[in-house]
Amino acid sequence: MSFPTDTMPAGITTKDEATDGLVWSILGQTYTLKQTAADSMAWHAVFPSGTFVPPHVHPTQDEFVYVLGGVYTIWLDGKEQQARPGDLVRMPRGIAHGIFNKGDETATSLFWVTPRRSLQELFARIHNVPDPAEVVRIAAEHEVDFLPPPAA
Repeated sequence: MSFPTDTMPAGITTKDEATDGLVWSILGQTYTLKQTAADSMAWHAVFPSGTFVPPHVHPTQDEFVYVLGGVYTIWLDGKEQQARPGDLVRMPRGIAHGIFNKGDETATSLFWVTPRRSLQELFARIHNVPDPAEVVRIAAEHEVDFLPPPAA
């Protein structure tokens, strides 16, 4: 598998297409790569009801979520907010955030980060890893730092 170093080709990634055929299953969610270059990466995400990405920090990346369907509960900088279709969630580097589908329907969105850094490599490594603790361990090697769970 090769990763681009600087630019991306011009073109259209169709709704049923994955860039380089890359689709990842990560803790119950499906991520379909739509674009990748050194400066950015975008993927379509499907979050079935009850799935989530726990609070974490990207110290070297800004992350965005454009909600296409369903409702996300976003934990951002210590506050919970709802994101609905048409909403854009902005998560600046260094700010803790978590993404949850607490609703009854599947939520879909377009995610992207800038710069890409090693996020594509991280997704490849945690694809089909069933153990959340192992996902957290691997993520730390790729500049994604998960927060400890809250005290009971």
